[in-house]
Amino acid sequence: MWESESDSGVVGGGGGREYGNGVLSSNKHGGVKTDGFELRGQSWFVATDIPSDLLVKIGDMNFHLHKYPLLSRSGKMNRLIYESRDPEPTILILDDLPGGPEAFELASKFCYGVPVDLTATNISGLRCAAEYLEMTEDLEEGNLIFKTEAFLSYVVLSSWRDSILVLKSCEKLSPWAENLQIVRRCSESIAWKACSNPKGIKWAYTGKSPSPSTTTASNFASSSPKWKEPKDSGFYSSPSRNNNNNNQPVPPDWWFEDVSILRIDHFVRVITAIKVKGMRFELLGASITHYAGKWLPGLIKEGSPDEMSVSHGSNSSGGSSSGPDWRGGLHMVLSGKPNGHHQDSSSAPYLAGHGISPKDQRMIVESLISIIPPQKDSVTCTFLLRLLRAANMLRVAPALITELEKRVGMQFEQATLQDLLIPSYSSKGETTMYDVDLVQRLLEHFLVQEQTEGSSPSRMSPYADAGIPRANSISGGGGNSNQNAKMRVARLVDSYLTEVARDRNLPLTKFQVLAEALPESARSCDDGLYRAIDSYLKAHPTLSEHERKRLCRVMDCQKLSMDACMHAAQNERLPLRVVVQVLFSEQVKISNALANTSLKESTTLGEAMGTTYQPMIPNRKTLIDATPQSFQARRVGCG
Repeated sequence: MWESESDSGVVGGGGGREYGNGVLSSNKHGGVKTDGFELRGQSWFVATDIPSDLLVKIGDMNFHLHKYPLLSRSGKMNRLIYESRDPEPTILILDDLPGGPEAFELASKFCYGVPVDLTATNISGLRCAAEYLEMTEDLEEGNLIFKTEAFLSYVVLSSWRDSILVLKSCEKLSPWAENLQIVRRCSESIAWKACSNPKGIKWAYTGKSPSPSTTTASNFASSSPKWKEPKDSGFYSSPSRNNNNNNQPVPPDWWFEDVSILRIDHFVRVITAIKVKGMRFELLGASITHYAGKWLPGLIKEGSPDEMSVSHGSNSSGGSSSGPDWRGGLHMVLSGKPNGHHQDSSSAPYLAGHGISPKDQRMIVESLISIIPPQKDSVTCTFLLRLLRAANMLRVAPALITELEKRVGMQFEQATLQDLLIPSYSSKGETTMYDVDLVQRLLEHFLVQEQTEGSSPSRMSPYADAGIPRANSISGGGGNSNQNAKMRVARLVDSYLTEVARDRNLPLTKFQVLAEALPESARSCDDGLYRAIDSYLKAHPTLSEHERKRLCRVMDCQKLSMDACMHAAQNERLPLRVVVQVLFSEQVKISNALANTSLKESTTLGEAMGTTYQPMIPNRKTLIDATPQSFQARRVGCG
């Protein structure tokens, strides 16, 4: 990815206001000359003959120091020591110091004039510790606050890799990192680089991304590709060990893997900043999908390996390399393990085994829902439905679930049967296997959306007045598109009803309401609905005659195909009245078919003979004779 010219920063090799070579030091040693610090067990000692007169305790670490070096550079230490009534040595407990013992060790070394290496992994903790210790310019020119700020501004924020690492390290520094604007500045830096011209990106081939458990901050940093100024890189070059990828264009999703190592609140900050800078909504949606696949693998455990990749939309992914058989490729960095989460035996079963507690899972799902771009097709309907399944299971806030249901309604025609088979997680005593009420709500949202789009002037082509033909698109097509979408949804609902009808606990009312939710025009053929009714009758053999009639009223016998009519005529589970309707409907179809055939023949014969030919319309006896024997036998029984 992006890389600054100086890989590891150093601030102030000679003290004062110098920075840029990665080593932090001070010209002054506070009257105590030392060769460094020594660690003995859980205690740090200054390598000097002068006895210690100050003991600082932070957690389980002890620091045996001297007052004057710290008094001269730290306002807080000055005040605490002055207010202390302890006999020598003075004992101070600083358990609330941001950055912990590691940051205080570096700050103490700076006070003694011991050189300190500044890196992207320790700079945020040291900056927060300097603020906590009040190491300002009022006490000494070139104090720790100034030097850490200089390193952040001139080294970290100019590097993609370092900006990611610093933002990652801020996870343990709340609220200090927020108050000092470190999180905001790093998020803005990452967003700016993600949205800018990628000509400065120099790729590195890393092959298959390792598992999160094998990734550390060090190999994250070492694997980052270099950033070069655009003027120096007229071509996209790859390392010599991967000559086949020379001059390969940078795919638009190059930044997905890097930002996916961030904690959810920082990821939201980055995505929000990227959105403000005008990133395409389909790329934003793809990055959210990628993040969910990394932190909530259960969301995609039923899908194919490439289902949640950026390639879910051909117009959004460009040169993405992902695919079902893909095992290597160009990565900006190695993936990192989601840190800061312990293995919780109470993890929800749907996402169990991934080391994230249900509380953290809920926070991730809620945050992802809140940042999904509002545009249709920014993410796939499959992803939305799996996110909805997780949201219901994790008891996400009802307002967010409602919002997510509306989003699914916008793309409901893209759903599959497998997507809709969401278990019922209701706590209201529901005993059904699947959440039929949820699908009912999704269908209602879809119908409202279709009605709104169908009557909206924005549905019209903006080029219509200019006489320019409108290009075909997924959402275009006006009334025909609406009707096609409804027909696809009707087939989907019929398949869903066939599946859930096998549940013996499914009430007849729920089945009937869902079957009748779509307008009659949505189904040109009721074979799917008949199949669902038959499945329900098989699973509920104790239905009364009245209930069976009520169930069959959702079906239009005149919309059944010939094969369905043949099956229905012999179906003993159907009410007698329905069988008669099916037989009559079939006879009408046969009569009409014969009449149409005869009319065509008469027209042809009349034209050939120059006379008018009157076709013979078959009577009822002829129709009955032409009916299959099984139909006749059943019909006799009906009489």
